[in-house]
Amino acid sequence: MISRPGRGGQQPTMDDVAATAGVSRATVSRVINGAASVAPEIRAAVQRAIAETGYVPNVAARSLVTRRSNSVALVISEPDRPDDHSFLNRIFTDPYFGRITAGATGALRPHDVHLVVVPTDSADHHQVIRYLGQGHVDGVLLISSNEHDPLPRQVYALGIPAVQSSRPAGPVSVSFVDVDQRLGARLAAEHLLARGCAKPATIAGPQDIPASAERLEGFRAALAGRDVPAVIADFTRAGGEAAAHRLLDEHPDVDGLFVASDLMAEGALRAVQDRGRRVPGDVAVIGFDDSSAALECRPPLTTVRQPVEEMAAEMAQLLIAQIDEPDRLPRSVIFQPSLVLRESA
Repeated sequence: MISRPGRGGQQPTMDDVAATAGVSRATVSRVINGAASVAPEIRAAVQRAIAETGYVPNVAARSLVTRRSNSVALVISEPDRPDDHSFLNRIFTDPYFGRITAGATGALRPHDVHLVVVPTDSADHHQVIRYLGQGHVDGVLLISSNEHDPLPRQVYALGIPAVQSSRPAGPVSVSFVDVDQRLGARLAAEHLLARGCAKPATIAGPQDIPASAERLEGFRAALAGRDVPAVIADFTRAGGEAAAHRLLDEHPDVDGLFVASDLMAEGALRAVQDRGRRVPGDVAVIGFDDSSAALECRPPLTTVRQPVEEMAAEMAQLLIAQIDEPDRLPRSVIFQPSLVLRESA
C-alpha cells in the first residue's frame, strides 16, 4: 500500500480520493456515509483509493450528513441503598460490569461504533437524561436492575433506541436480553440434592432486583416441601461474608449453600472456613455468574454460568439493528444457564 499526500503536501482530501478512484466527489461521499445506492465495484474502488491515499474522513462532517454520532451509551443505573457510598467502586470492581463492557465493545467495534460508559444513581438521573437527549449518542444499552428505578421509563420517553439488560419490571415495550434466572437456581438446587445435602440454604441478592427474586424463587421451587433458610445480602464480598456468618449462627446444620453471585460466594466461603467448616466436605457452596471471582475462590467455585459477554454482544446487535431500522419491533432474547463444576461443590 502506497500513501500519497494531497495537493501541496497537505493531508489527503476527498477530492484526492475521487481522483484516485476515477469517480466523482459525491460518489466518495456516498461510500463514506454508507449509502446503499453505490454499486459494489465502485464502492470497492473508493475503499481502495481511501487506503492508498491515506484519507481520513472528517467524523464531524460525516455526522452532520448521517445525523449519527457513531457512539452508544452503556448506562449503568444503580439504586440508592442506605449508608452505601461505594457506588462507583462497585461499578469498576464488580466483574459483571467489566464483562458487560467487554462483550458490548467487541460487538460494536466492527460497526465502527464507540461505547460511552455512563454510571448513574438517582442523584444525577436528570444529567444523564439531558446528555442522552442532546444527541451525543445514537442509542442506549441500559443496565438497570431495580424494579423501582425510574430511569428506564425516562430513557424510553426520549424515543432514543434502547435495549435493556434484563426483563423489564413493568409492561414496557422494549428489547431486552436476559438469562433464565429460575432455571439457573434450579440447577444449583438439584446439584446440592444430588450431593446428598440435607440442609440446603441460600444467600440471595436484594429482592427489589427482579433477577435476585427469580433466583430465590427458583431455588425454593426446586426444594419444594423443605424448609429453606435464606439471608438477603447486597452482591458484595463483605455482604456475602456477613450473610454467611448470620446464616450459620441461625442454622448451624446447613450443609449446602447457593449464593446468588460469585462475588458474594467468595465472601461466604471465607466465613464458612473461618468457622472451621470444610468446603465442600462440611458445606458445599455454589455461586452464580461464572465470573473471574469464581476462579479466585479457594477452593475454586462451582457456579451457575450466565454467558454475560454473549448477552452483552446480543444487546449491542439488537441496538444496532434498532438504530438502522427505527420502526423495528422490540425483541427479547433469553439465554440458557449452565452449571460449571469445580471444587467447592
